[in-house]
Order: sequence, then C-alpha cells, then structure tokens
Amino acid sequence: MNFYKKLAQHHRKLSKLSHLNAICSWDQASMMPEGGNEARSEALAELAVMQHELATAPHLKEWFERAETEQLDNEQRVSLKEMKREWQMNTLLPAELVELQSLAGSKCEHAWRSQRHENDWHSFSKNLKEVVELSRQEAQIRAEATGLSRYDALLDIYEPGMTTKQLDSIFNDVKSWLPSLIRQVQEKQATEDVITPVGPFPIEQQKSLSLEVMSKLGFDFNHGRLDVSVHPFCGGVSTDVRITTRYDEADFTSALLGVIHETGHARYEQGLPAKWRGLPAGEARSMGIHESQSLFFEMQLSRSKAFLDILAPLASDAFSRRDDAALTSENLALFNTRVTPDYIRVDADEVTYPAHIILRYEIERDLVEGHIEVEDIPELWDKKMTEYLGLTTRCNHTDGCMQDIHWTDGKRQMSTTHNYRNGCMQDIHWCAGDFGYFPSYTLGAMYAAQFMAAMRKEMNVENLIRQRNLQPIFNWLHKHIWRKGSTVSTDQLLIDATGEKLNPEYFKQHLINRYLK
Repeated sequence: MNFYKKLAQHHRKLSKLSHLNAICSWDQASMMPEGGNEARSEALAELAVMQHELATAPHLKEWFERAETEQLDNEQRVSLKEMKREWQMNTLLPAELVELQSLAGSKCEHAWRSQRHENDWHSFSKNLKEVVELSRQEAQIRAEATGLSRYDALLDIYEPGMTTKQLDSIFNDVKSWLPSLIRQVQEKQATEDVITPVGPFPIEQQKSLSLEVMSKLGFDFNHGRLDVSVHPFCGGVSTDVRITTRYDEADFTSALLGVIHETGHARYEQGLPAKWRGLPAGEARSMGIHESQSLFFEMQLSRSKAFLDILAPLASDAFSRRDDAALTSENLALFNTRVTPDYIRVDADEVTYPAHIILRYEIERDLVEGHIEVEDIPELWDKKMTEYLGLTTRCNHTDGCMQDIHWTDGKRQMSTTHNYRNGCMQDIHWCAGDFGYFPSYTLGAMYAAQFMAAMRKEMNVENLIRQRNLQPIFNWLHKHIWRKGSTVSTDQLLIDATGEKLNPEYFKQHLINRYLK
C-alpha cells in the first residue's frame, strides 16, 4: 500500500474543502446580504469542524510513519516533509485550548470595538491578559515539540526558519539608521511643492482604472475578479483569486494602490505550481514571501518613476483631467512618497512603517517570553514611539497600543496554518493571539527590495517599464519565486534567486535611492 499516495489524496480532499471555505468567506465579506450572516457563519463553522477532524484524524500518524519508510523520489520527499509539517501544526494543540483561545479572542475583539473608541485600556487589558496567557500556553506546547523558544515557535507558524536571534540582528541594524533617515527625508521634502489631487473621483471611473492597471500587471481575469469590501483583501484559491478594495471618491490613489498591492498577492497565487496544487508543497512559502510579492508590485514597481509615467496618463484619461497638474507623473511621484511619522500603522508610509513593526515585535516577543506583562505595554509603547518616531502616546491608547485592526488570513479559523488563503476575517492581531505575525510585513519589504536588486543585475528594469514590456519582470518572479511554492526553504529561495540569504542592506539602499536622491 502506497501511504504517500494516500496522504496526497487526503490533503487534496482537505484542499477542496479549503476552496469552499475561501469562496464562502469572500462572499460573506463582499457580496452576501446582511441577513445571511448568521446562517453563513454557522455553515462555515460546521465546515471548519469537518476540516479540523480530517486534518487531525488519528490514522494520519501511522500513515506518516509508513510513508517515511517508502521509496520516494526527491520531490515526493519534499512534499511529504511539508505535509508532515502541516499535520504537526494542526495536531499539537489540544482541542480544549483551541476552543478557549477562540472564545477569548472573540470576547477581546468584540469588547475592543467600543473600548478603543473610549480609550479604555483598563478594561481592554483584562481581556488581553486572558489571550496572552492562552498564547503562552500554545507557545510552550509548540516550543517543547520543536525545540525552539516560545516566541520562535509562534514565529515559525508564519515565517518558517526565522528566529528571534535573526530578527534582533536585522531590526537592531534598522534602528541604527532609520530615525536619521526619516529626519533627512522630511528635511528634503519640506522644500518640495506637492499638489494634492482633489476629488470627486467617481467610483465607476476608479473601478475602470483599477481593472486596466490589473490587466497591465498581468492579472488573469479568467481565474479571478475584483470586488468591493469594507476592508481590502486577496482571497479565494489559485484558480479563482478574489481581490477586493474600498473606494474613496476624495482620493483615488488609496484604492488604486491597494488594488496593485493585492494584485501582487494574486499573481503569486496564480503563479503557484499546478503540479503541487492541493498539497502543502504547492502553497506560498511564508507570510513574508507573500508580502514580498504584494510589496514588489506596490512599492518596488508601481511607485517607481517609470511606472508612474504609465499610470499618470491612464488616471488623467479615466477622470477626464488631462490638464490637471496634480495628475502628472512628477506630481504623483511626490504625492505618493510623502514621509510623515504617524501614530497609525496601517496609514504609515514606506519609510516609517518598519518602526511600527519593530515596536510591535519587541513588545510581543517579550510578552510571549514572559519578560513583561500586559500592564507594561502602554509605557513601553510610548517609550518606543518616542524613540523611533518622535511621537508620544502617553494616555492616548486609542492611537497607541489599542489601534491595530487589519484583514488577515485568520489563523484560528481553520486547521491549516500556513496557507495564505485559509479564510478571511477581521481581527486585531493580538486579540486573535496572532503573536509572531507582525515581523512578516517588514521582512516582506526587505525580500522585495532584494528581489528587485537581483532582477536589475539581469535586466534593465526601468527601460522595460518605459517600453511597456513588463513580461520579463513577471517571468523572473515566476521562475525564481512563484513556481517554487513551498518546495524549498525561505533561505534557499533567496539564495537561488539572489545569490545570498536575506540582506537588509538592499532595503536600506532602496529607501535612500528613492527618498534622498
């Protein structure tokens, strides 16, 4: 009996259920009438139970043991390794702990909705303490099973192979030059005259522009679509990718850049290896690599001067404003690269954003390891905001440690842990117990800068963009990243694509070149 084959069939069955979950979750967030929410939630919960039961079936342990003794080729060995990693992730935690975490997270998030508005840290912290305590229990279980530290065991869920030791080195380096860079950029930009585009920008025209830009970026509309939701996200499955955005008639750039960002996620999904479809080896390598693709499209590509030369006339035509000085490529380049330290992470610019991530990483690392307690968070938050961004959040918890809300993959909604598209849910990272997630954002920006640097060694990227020939760029991404899925480690992916492991210097040089030269 071929146990590897049985495991592959089992995982493809799970993948089909994940497909249904993803599309139903997308519909719930974008198209479903409000009255259907209760029934849909119940249906998704029932589906999640089915998936969990299949993913943790007792006989899988024997199947893996048997499969590991079979004669497998190298590709099958790689696939088996990823299947076992996913199975171990799913089975480590006792069902009682998972249930308690779900209840604590829902309670914390629901109360947060009013507590943040009221700046009520005292009440919020009581619920957060329960979430943290349960997350520490999870971290301990995962640490004992993997031999990692407690925080590293959680980090490994999102960024396999990354460690606290590596992050401390990377982020300490960034802290040594980022505050100075922010000041220099602000001083330079103080001398620049920028025109703010003035609306209204009708939604239908914005949608047409978004679709046109998605097409130029190679989005496959035969296997995906663009819709509207309260919070933009990329969901669905690789053969049916769903992008959503949120339009603002006063500012067309917000929706457009969001669409470009999600198109990067979507192109990665659409480019994943069909050979491994339905198996963990065919999924995205990590959250950081996934984010690198969205940031490559949004930051490395679409905010470049060469690409804005394409985008500006498209925008002028879409809104019938061919004589609008605010919509020239020169002005859009200035407008889309403003650097201003701000309290809110999700509104931060490209230069200040890493400071928001480092702050959160340092706090959640020490929180999970037990070096600090929930009561310590406000003071530490204010201290780090002051040091990194020159802002104080003392007594301002609303814009400080109670702010984070984001659209994430919903780690606890389903069993499978490292599939980017497991479902979409609105949550606050810490309320949901998503400790270890935050570093992926800045790691993604660093990966993207390193990929672009390597690409420039092989081709003249700017000339290709000016010639409206983006296909060689996409071919490079497909060859070095998309088609590999999870068949190699993140380190190996970077070595194969760029010749070295993660090197933060590329990100630093990218910021200097864009903002100071």
